[in-house]
Amino acid sequence: MKKFALLAACALALSLPRAASAEAWAIEHVTLIDGTGHAPSSDMTVTVDGDRITGVMPSALARSPRGHVIDGHGRYLMPGLMDVHIHLQGGAGPQPDLASTKAAATQALASFLYSGVTTVYDAGNQANVILPLRADERAGKILSPRIFATGNLITYPGSHGSGMAVTIQDFEKDKEKLDRHIAEQQPDVVKLTLEEEGWGARPMIPIMPVALLEQIIRYYNLHGIRSTVHISSELRSEEAIFAGADSLAHPVIQGPVSDSFVKLMAAKKIPFASTLTIGENYSRLAEHPEFLDQPLYAASFSAADRQTLKTKTRADYQARLWTSWMKLMTPVAEENIRKVHAAGGVVALGTDQSSGPASHRELELLVAAGIKPFDVITIATHNGAVLLGKADQLGSVEPGKLADLLLLNADPTADINNVKKIAFVMKGGQIIDESQLPLAGGQQARRFTP
Repeated sequence: MKKFALLAACALALSLPRAASAEAWAIEHVTLIDGTGHAPSSDMTVTVDGDRITGVMPSALARSPRGHVIDGHGRYLMPGLMDVHIHLQGGAGPQPDLASTKAAATQALASFLYSGVTTVYDAGNQANVILPLRADERAGKILSPRIFATGNLITYPGSHGSGMAVTIQDFEKDKEKLDRHIAEQQPDVVKLTLEEEGWGARPMIPIMPVALLEQIIRYYNLHGIRSTVHISSELRSEEAIFAGADSLAHPVIQGPVSDSFVKLMAAKKIPFASTLTIGENYSRLAEHPEFLDQPLYAASFSAADRQTLKTKTRADYQARLWTSWMKLMTPVAEENIRKVHAAGGVVALGTDQSSGPASHRELELLVAAGIKPFDVITIATHNGAVLLGKADQLGSVEPGKLADLLLLNADPTADINNVKKIAFVMKGGQIIDESQLPLAGGQQARRFTP
């Protein structure tokens, strides 16, 4: 009874119900990459009971398992991927059409799950779009990754993201707005912006005073809510860190980082989302639209949408100065990330997009930046949980953690693209039946049958 109470309390802490049809599993003789940075372990057995991992041990020491037994010979087990910076499709405008938006968002969520992403953090959206979906996911009403959400972000009037934000100009006078945001939206992480723009092709805009940023972060922290801050430069990153930010929503992209900034990130261990894909996506589509024919994209986007991307959207990107700017600056951001990672800073995978294939592109770009595939797996799993403040529950294969797992048919430490070679996706102890996912590309075959 005490054990059940403990599991129930842990689930309640994440607002995630225990699955009604809980089952027991044993994945035997598998090579384990646990997400924590420990070297891969061969011939391991991982047991799952209900929604939790109950055992991790050498197969030679495993007792006769109960429940379903899965032969892991020649396969690789790792935590489910975590994309800790998305903006779910359909909610960016001020007045979205809720019916069509929900359908598009549900398809996008399915694409994450199909791609092995078992947790997402929506870093700013219209509340009437993202919050009902978060509630549906936690009630088990939709097939979706775990959803953590900001809802409306917080910013200064006229500043970055004000179109989907609660705007705060004076802390004392506007505190009621913050109280309402906390009470009504219950953000898992509050997102703020510290951005005057004025770079690339962008004009200057108002920026939140640092003193106000510090007051708001402190207020949310006192309510038990972590913060993340949108930045793009070294200066604003430093200001956000010393204002008390719990994480940064992006890497520095406006220019090369200094050695002192690298040391600061290593010392403070402030996690930040990588978000390389959002900038690189412009030139990639403009120059290499054939990537949309890859299997994950074909499953995640309708044929009509892929054709629109290859024609109308591509032509738009080819004509934009922003495309050239981001092509120039993405390698700068890659090198900044590599330096911070090499120094011991905490990088977490984020795409700033709204599809599972984008998460895999982020993996590829992190490897292209010079980070080893083994380290990228930690970035895409454990470090995401650290950013969210959920590393006690998610992001690694350890007893007591939620059973969000990927079983792969090839070694992801040898080639990061092997993360796409999925045998099954497990979320909360349940193996996903891909044929039931409402994917925009149509029904897909089930990968694994117990």
